[in-house]
Amino acid sequence: MSRLLESRQTAVDELRERLRGSVMTPHDAGFEAATRLWNGMVDATPALVVQPTGTADVVEAIDFARAHGLPVGVRGGGHNIAGTALADGGLTLDMSRLRGVLVAPEARTATAQAGCLLGDLDRESQLHGLATPLGFISEVGVAGLTLGGGLGYLTRRFGWTVDNLLEVELVTADGAVRRASRDEHADLFWALRGAGANLGVVTSFTFRLHPVGPTVHGGLIAWPFERAEEILRAYRALTVASPPELTSFLMLMRAPAAPFVPAGWHGERVCAMTVCFSGDPREAEEALAPLRALGDPVVDLLREQPYTELQSSLDETEPKGLHYYWKTDYAAELSDELLRTLRELFAACPIPDAELGILQLGGALREHADADGAVGNRDARYAIGALGMWGPDEPAADAHRRWIRAAWERFRPFTTGATYINFQTADEGPDRIRASYGRNFDRLVEIKRAYDPENLFRSNRNLIASVADASRSGKG
Repeated sequence: MSRLLESRQTAVDELRERLRGSVMTPHDAGFEAATRLWNGMVDATPALVVQPTGTADVVEAIDFARAHGLPVGVRGGGHNIAGTALADGGLTLDMSRLRGVLVAPEARTATAQAGCLLGDLDRESQLHGLATPLGFISEVGVAGLTLGGGLGYLTRRFGWTVDNLLEVELVTADGAVRRASRDEHADLFWALRGAGANLGVVTSFTFRLHPVGPTVHGGLIAWPFERAEEILRAYRALTVASPPELTSFLMLMRAPAAPFVPAGWHGERVCAMTVCFSGDPREAEEALAPLRALGDPVVDLLREQPYTELQSSLDETEPKGLHYYWKTDYAAELSDELLRTLRELFAACPIPDAELGILQLGGALREHADADGAVGNRDARYAIGALGMWGPDEPAADAHRRWIRAAWERFRPFTTGATYINFQTADEGPDRIRASYGRNFDRLVEIKRAYDPENLFRSNRNLIASVADASRSGKG
């Protein structure tokens, strides 16, 4: 055994000598920071963490992992709810040193390295009044968001994040550096757009940008939960009629103890909406008029503001280190029965910081064929979710998780059964991975096997593992 340990240590030392970046084991200073994730519920420890300074380091790390039979995980922003960045007992690539963004304003493109956060890309592109569809939390990693499909305030105007992806540079399981686009390695590029974590380590992304901002109209507005029936019906009417420039996210939640919330409403149940109108400023008031007409809000922060400010306005609602547990599905409509179920669930919700959310989709998603990229699910009009968070020492954590699962089972009859891969927790089965891709799944598996036959990249919502699990259960 001592010889084996000595041999492994020698191999790690040799890897250190070949890299410009750093290599850390659990005993090294900096290891804890490099493996700290947003979701404190994740319990996994890699054998090694590599912090590359460029693509050459990524190649060396993948070659090392392949030679030693180590699964590979990739930490971009570390914000994935399933915690797939940490390859338990394997090698995690912490890309946090790679945060460069290069904007070409005349071409309306931006190239971002794999360690960039959404805020990095927004900040640089907004210098030129440009943006691409990204998520709602500025500290989310560009890589993870994009490779799972990517959605945000601009999705209804411009599609999934991957609909705006033009090219990537990546390192595949054989250690080769490839560029993939619609014209080069087209099959790989197709699969990367939705299932990318399964295919390799992307080191840079090139996106199409669109004129947006530098200011938009939007923010948070909330009403008492006692008005939930009225507010939910108004939300449905708004989302059915709203132009693609308007996106709204409804949350049944308890009001936070924040300075912008009147003290008497701290901890009280409310119906809140986060709204973004990114179109012509002269049309903003008309677009937001249905919300204004509801009157008497508890909180009203709707205003003209910098796009980057709106993009980071929800950051403090998801603090790092808490335990997060979600269950979500897509829905084609907001039926009376679904809205009633959500009201009833939230009225009885025992979790202080839980939310029941409805995210508006549709719009530009339908402008592409369903098979244009692995992400699929272009018929989705809404994402419905039961979202729970609590502290790491919460004694009722098991009960909270059970409640989230039970709430999900209550609203599932009103959904399409399809789901977004980036919202899936680690305990969701192979059927949920298949539901993320629908008719695209079988083609994805073929491409995965072609580029990663040994399943080196398996610290993710894994395609091959889902096939194996389904076969064992007799569903394959």
